[in-house]
Amino acid sequence: MKIIYAHHPEDVKHYTTEKLREEFLMEKLFVENVGTLSYSHVDRIIYGGIYPIDQKVTLDAGKELAAKYFLERREMGVINVGGPGRIVCDGDTFEIDNKEALYIGRGTEELYFESVDSSNPAKFYINCCPAHAKYPTVKIDQEKAIKRPMGTDSNMNNRVINQYIHPDVLDTCQLSMGMTELQEGSGWNTMPCHTHERRMEVYFYFDMEEDTRVFHLMGQPNETRHIVMANEQAVLSPSWSIHSGIGTKNYTFIWGMCGENLDFDDMDHVAMKDLK
Repeated sequence: MKIIYAHHPEDVKHYTTEKLREEFLMEKLFVENVGTLSYSHVDRIIYGGIYPIDQKVTLDAGKELAAKYFLERREMGVINVGGPGRIVCDGDTFEIDNKEALYIGRGTEELYFESVDSSNPAKFYINCCPAHAKYPTVKIDQEKAIKRPMGTDSNMNNRVINQYIHPDVLDTCQLSMGMTELQEGSGWNTMPCHTHERRMEVYFYFDMEEDTRVFHLMGQPNETRHIVMANEQAVLSPSWSIHSGIGTKNYTFIWGMCGENLDFDDMDHVAMKDLK
């Protein structure tokens, strides 16, 4: 598990392209039959990928968590971006298909991930954060998710926001998670952009072709930077940073947040004239 320390915006102003990518980009999430995770000191979020091919994959707490088991003091959200999979939580088996989600409550001791078919393996993307209480483990499929159409073709941001782990769907301590699908011909996400001082966020881009890219915008509104991203890569966004992107073709991304509150619409909007 890679440890990522907090970043002061005054320091980030001086980062090179290589340094930005080293500190904020997670380039490879899916390694066969293991979990590949990053642990950020920004709101203590853990994010990454679990890729079971022909073996069950479990998560060890390790010295980073100093816990008896991985979810002793944490809650987790999982979205499958691969083939059909299964997640076993304390003896209960959940079948999780492509673009379906599972919220796993604090205190879940037995936890493992597996694929239904090794020739079409599941790819589990996870977000995990500290939790002060235990809430029930809940599967969220496309029917349960809240769908919010946003944007227009003329603004190149026609998209559907799928809110999976959201207060109007289920109870969590602090984790919010969902998936945004851009329609053909659209490439912008989250523009006009915003920050939210009360929460951090991680984006995971996928459903991209090999020769397409997303230019992910980050930084303070008056000191923007960009990271060029390929398929199935994740990027960390501290609370002081904008998080927006423009793709060479439409794509899908998963967003996950944790922090002070669970209000999805609690945003500090940035006017176009203030971007630099």
